[in-house]
Amino acid sequence: MGAGGEPPFLTSCCTLFMMGLLFLLGRIRDLLATLTGHTFDSTKKGYAPVKDQGDDFYRRRLYKRMVDCWNRPICSAPDAWIDVLERTDIEGSSGLHQDELELTGTSRRCLNLGSYNYLGFAASDVYCTPRVIETLDEYGVSSCSTRGAGGTTAVHVALEEMLTGFLGVDAVLTFGMGFATNSATIPALVGKGCLILSDALNHVSIVAGSKVSGAKVKVFRHNDARHLESILRNSIAEGQPRTGRAWRKIMIIVEGIYSMEGELCALREIVAVKKKYRVLLYLDEAHSIGALGRTGRGVCEHTGVDPREVDIMMGTFTKSFGSCGGYIGGSKELVGYLKRHCPAHLYATAMAPAATQQVLSALKLLLGHDGTDRGQRKVAQLHENANYFRARLIDQGLDVLGDFDSPIMPIMMYHAGKIPAFSRGCYDQHLAMVVVGFPATALLLTRARVCISASHCREDLDYALEVGAGDGGQACTAQPSPNSLQRGLAGERHLLAGIPVIQRVTSACLMVHKKPAPAPLPTHTRKMPAPVISIPRTTSPNKAKAMQLHHSASPDAIKHTSDQTQEFKRTVADAVADVNGKHVLSPAHPAAPATPNRRRANGAKRAIGPEFRTAVHTITA
Repeated sequence: MGAGGEPPFLTSCCTLFMMGLLFLLGRIRDLLATLTGHTFDSTKKGYAPVKDQGDDFYRRRLYKRMVDCWNRPICSAPDAWIDVLERTDIEGSSGLHQDELELTGTSRRCLNLGSYNYLGFAASDVYCTPRVIETLDEYGVSSCSTRGAGGTTAVHVALEEMLTGFLGVDAVLTFGMGFATNSATIPALVGKGCLILSDALNHVSIVAGSKVSGAKVKVFRHNDARHLESILRNSIAEGQPRTGRAWRKIMIIVEGIYSMEGELCALREIVAVKKKYRVLLYLDEAHSIGALGRTGRGVCEHTGVDPREVDIMMGTFTKSFGSCGGYIGGSKELVGYLKRHCPAHLYATAMAPAATQQVLSALKLLLGHDGTDRGQRKVAQLHENANYFRARLIDQGLDVLGDFDSPIMPIMMYHAGKIPAFSRGCYDQHLAMVVVGFPATALLLTRARVCISASHCREDLDYALEVGAGDGGQACTAQPSPNSLQRGLAGERHLLAGIPVIQRVTSACLMVHKKPAPAPLPTHTRKMPAPVISIPRTTSPNKAKAMQLHHSASPDAIKHTSDQTQEFKRTVADAVADVNGKHVLSPAHPAAPATPNRRRANGAKRAIGPEFRTAVHTITA
């Protein structure tokens, strides 16, 4: 990384040049197509176009070149391992004439590093699943009604009562959709004449709700309590625009864990500002509830903040609880007001009873109502897995955003051209990972995002980290052995042979493109070997802590990994000497001076400002 937390200068130049060249060539091709009588506009004559011209150009000339990297369908529960349905390859170099990739009828067993299944409840559970099936038999698939009309069941009432005690609030109201919990609740709480102070990296659901509300929105730098206080103090002094009147209501909105950064909210500092100026605080715990804290009670427990100091507690059931929907927790006055004014409660269908029972059963498991400590062991396992994986990534020199105990780990790639190479390479190596680029992130902040689950075992994590069986000369095309693949298909947690992509693209300074070996897997349909890419290496300030965790976790594995790495580098060097200049060498980016991990992340985000606030985990067409 460069100075000030920005991407490496050379990488930035290459990315901008590549995107500019693609844009120019795309415009030239559109011009040539127009001259030959071809049109891309299917709008009826006299009607306004439905599609935006800029979005349509991006979809045709950029997105379709790598459309296979997203929207991959699965045919199994999102457990530690998933079955991914295989699709046809992109036709031609751009996929211009291919609107949809067709299914081939086969599937591939992949290690799941992309789902939000933090506590492992999304798959079959010996405690939760039988109760869900029983509720499905009793109440049916859906209540087909709003909560106020006829959609409230005994299961909904029991969930809200138990969630009230779990969160430490006075009352809770549940909703059928997590996104709508934010986008419909915020406009119900604030409106014209009100002020919203929003973190620069808040989720798009918060951004949507803030826009609809009609309130004045001011953005403060990510996790910067001083900047928040400065904006708040000036806003109170100046009052409303033009009139200068006092604000009717001021509300600060933050998240517990930021989904695209993996960073925890600086809640103690923000609560101090909130109490000093006596404004409202809205906390989105979509990713932190169940995943943070010793008992899974979220970022308040993790930071030692009293939940009653947060005015509006929001969360979702789509991550840690393996279900759908969301909730708002707070005072009885707040919940009563939302029951009368929030459209997501008044007009939307209630949560399905079976989905509600899934959350209720998972909550009982966390509270130990099953008579065991299995729920608490799930939370502890999630923290252990997340810290182990993060420590190993940092030890490898990768630029990893986020904090320890967070199950979300963005690995910065910076160069947008690495998105298809990395995604396809991971898929060829049976790794299901999420890659994120423009417009979901800033152009120079391309990343791969890892989501860790309590259902992962150490062998699963080591498969994605360590060098397995195989030699460096076959690093580009190494495949799992047939025996290990059969074990994966059987759902067992054994280390698959072959060199994983994450280790392969970061462990050597020189990488060699080799011809592919014969593919032993009948489901391997890609015609070309996985491209080799390089991710910028950095020296992490958290290396001491990472190494401490690493040594405490697996001291024998460290020496084994180090020996394998040295052997791998020697093999690569021999391979380079033998190719006689016939193959392409890709030198890795030089290491940058060590800078604090948090400062690197915040510096990069400050460089782009509030434009980065709407981060989502897929690029939509």
